Amino acid sequence: MTPAARIQASIEILEQILSGTPVEKSLTNWARRSRFAGSKDRAAVRDHVFEALRCKRSFAALGGAETGRGLMIGAVRGSGEELADLFSGARHAPAVLSQDENGREFLTDAERYDIPEWLWPRFQSSLGDQTVAVARALQHRAPVHLRVNLIKTDVPDAIAALAVEDIKAVAHPACETALEVAEGARKIAQSRAYTEGLVELQDAASQAVVAALELRPEMRVLDFCAGGGGKSLALAAHQGVKVIAHDVNASRMRDLPARAERAGVQVQIVSTDELPQQDPFDVVLADAPCSGSGSWRRAPAGKWALTEDRLQELTGIQSCILDQLKTLVAPGGVLAYATCSMLDDENGNIVDAFLRANPQWSETFRKTWLVSHGADGFFTAHLTR
Repeated sequence: MTPAARIQASIEILEQILSGTPVEKSLTNWARRSRFAGSKDRAAVRDHVFEALRCKRSFAALGGAETGRGLMIGAVRGSGEELADLFSGARHAPAVLSQDENGREFLTDAERYDIPEWLWPRFQSSLGDQTVAVARALQHRAPVHLRVNLIKTDVPDAIAALAVEDIKAVAHPACETALEVAEGARKIAQSRAYTEGLVELQDAASQAVVAALELRPEMRVLDFCAGGGGKSLALAAHQGVKVIAHDVNASRMRDLPARAERAGVQVQIVSTDELPQQDPFDVVLADAPCSGSGSWRRAPAGKWALTEDRLQELTGIQSCILDQLKTLVAPGGVLAYATCSMLDDENGNIVDAFLRANPQWSETFRKTWLVSHGADGFFTAHLTR
């Protein structure tokens, strides 16, 4: 495919997404219809689509319309490329620009930095002098991070194993197990280091949330909102720690047994009905449902789907989870609350309200990671009584 044909394909996919079709379904449908497209074409189109979704407001302004065509005009105009070379009307290329497709100036900072208008005040209040840096980071692709599985290898050997297959990785400062992939990210899934469980795909800040816990052999640890199980695997990589994984939607954990086997670790899965029969845990980790604002680079559609009502619903869920879990923590144990959000509404405000309502509990640790620091946005706080 020519660069112009890739732009046209991206326009068509974006039109489907804007009309309500999920992102991955739209991309998959296009790939099935376009058997002529090679792997490089599919990757390039995917990159175009995700860039347009991350920058939907600013590209719509630059392109003159919130349509697939408008977003791609805005993308090309914003990159400084020559529009006439790509919007030429030639075979498989988008039509030539009309006189009314000139774009316009940004009306607000929220538009310039691609944040929903209603959310911008909360965004500023939460991030202070980091507001613009964080918003700009969210406009770009997230780095690819790996977790070194210390059960099977160490950091130097993992880096060497990846290098054999032309994957360049370097240590990331978030925690000792974190690597950032500098070259060859698309080769990871087929690499020996990955298939043999030496490394796992996991954001550096997500790893750091686990690394912040003081884990010791014989501890019983509950990963309450386990999801796909990334944190469960990171917890289980600590020698002698017994990890129990739970998620209210058990289907999210369907791949966890195979992932645990590949990693060479043990993770026990329990249902919601079985939880009350479990003894109290030394550590309960709750990576609670949230806005996902810290991972909007990877899932940009979530940024535009979030509403004020949904944010209020999420904060209610988060408060309920903390209240539910306090009975599952052994005396002297730790309740670790975490979100992949950077919003005070979901982070410090939730913890502070819990502490006010439960004066026998105290906070021993709190930390926020921002996307402007080279990882996903995350928050965690450790509570004990």
